Amino acid sequence: MTAPVFEEYEPACDCPCDGCAEQRRRLARGLSLRAGGHPAAHGARRALVLVTAAGVALGVSGAGAGEADADTTAGGTASVAEPDPATPQGESGPLYGPPSAGPSPNHSVDTLRRTSRADIINRAKRWVGAKVPYSMTEYWSDGYRQDCSGYVSMAWNLDGNEWTGTLSRFGTRIDRGDLQPGDILLFHNPSDPTKGSHVTIFGGWTDYTHTYYLAYEQTKPNARTQSTPMAYWNNSANYVAYRYNGVTGGTAGGPTGTPASVAFPGAKSFGPGADSAHVTRLGVMLVGRGAGRFYEVGPGPRWSEADRRATEAFQRAQGWRGAEADGLPGPDTWRYLVEGRGKDIPKAGAAGPGGTGARPAFPGADRFRPGRSSTYVTQLGERLVKRGYGRHYVSGPGPRWGEADRRNVEAFQRAQGWRGSAADGYPGPETWRRLFA
Repeated sequence: MTAPVFEEYEPACDCPCDGCAEQRRRLARGLSLRAGGHPAAHGARRALVLVTAAGVALGVSGAGAGEADADTTAGGTASVAEPDPATPQGESGPLYGPPSAGPSPNHSVDTLRRTSRADIINRAKRWVGAKVPYSMTEYWSDGYRQDCSGYVSMAWNLDGNEWTGTLSRFGTRIDRGDLQPGDILLFHNPSDPTKGSHVTIFGGWTDYTHTYYLAYEQTKPNARTQSTPMAYWNNSANYVAYRYNGVTGGTAGGPTGTPASVAFPGAKSFGPGADSAHVTRLGVMLVGRGAGRFYEVGPGPRWSEADRRATEAFQRAQGWRGAEADGLPGPDTWRYLVEGRGKDIPKAGAAGPGGTGARPAFPGADRFRPGRSSTYVTQLGERLVKRGYGRHYVSGPGPRWGEADRRNVEAFQRAQGWRGSAADGYPGPETWRRLFA
């Protein structure tokens, strides 16, 4: 029998296989204490990986296969659908490349580059639009490292690449209730920075209950923006809100900030093809007036049918008809929303929770989220059981949304032939319509 041979193994920076993912984690744990390494791993050299003389490659049955990687599914297939993949990061350093030997640079916090909230969000959007791939070793054309902390360093226009252990030096801690676009939500795990540490950019509330927000983040496989539970999918209680010390002006003039002006931005800002912060702000104001049930996801910057229906519902609530209630905001609609005038959108009439007769109207996606409790959840569960999709219930169903509800909804959605985000276990308008058909 040929004796096994030990070789130094250098993982590919973006390879999704279990072997490379495990080795990258081990390398991260071997960082210096200053760079965020774990004390127990301080001074340890890179891990050696056993490779047989026959050249057996590391695969799903190799080193690290026993650990669940965030970027692989149970079957070992690369996945990009996870809401919270692992996001290891590099250390503090200059732009365009890793730091030279010696101490990491201590970038100045006294001469920060001034920037507006709009500029922060616009820079964040550029990476999202370019689909900048995630990497803790590569640098984008603007010089910033392609990990979560490099992304915030870029959006805040810092003069170097920071990490979750130093970003707080450039901001001031604030309450979550005071968050405005361009602020960040930061979780740094000092006991082991490679486990859980992450940072996102706050883009505005997506629901009137302030339980979900539009998060801009750099994560696997690339930069993205999506509606995210406050403060994040994992370790939510540990995320701290910070405001960049170099931000100019008190507000963003965006979806959740105090507007510098209530002037109507013009009809061209809305309707099919429109894509701007004005659309997001319109949606947020509409949700605050009772339009949450029209949005399955969002509101967001791209005009959608949900925006049109929500606008029409608000207009009809004011008693307007015809061209005045066409679902496209004009100066009067905008002024009523900005100034808080007029009537709110009434709750869906139909049959209501637990009622009989016509199909009940969809109450809104925010009703079905972890921690939420209402009669709508009970109504949904009872309907799932009646339709034969209640096998995940041990007891109930009941009014508090739980994993059993989500798995039963997912089973129903998959029975419709849906896959991916269309079968995530969270009911939207079409799921609700088919379930109660």
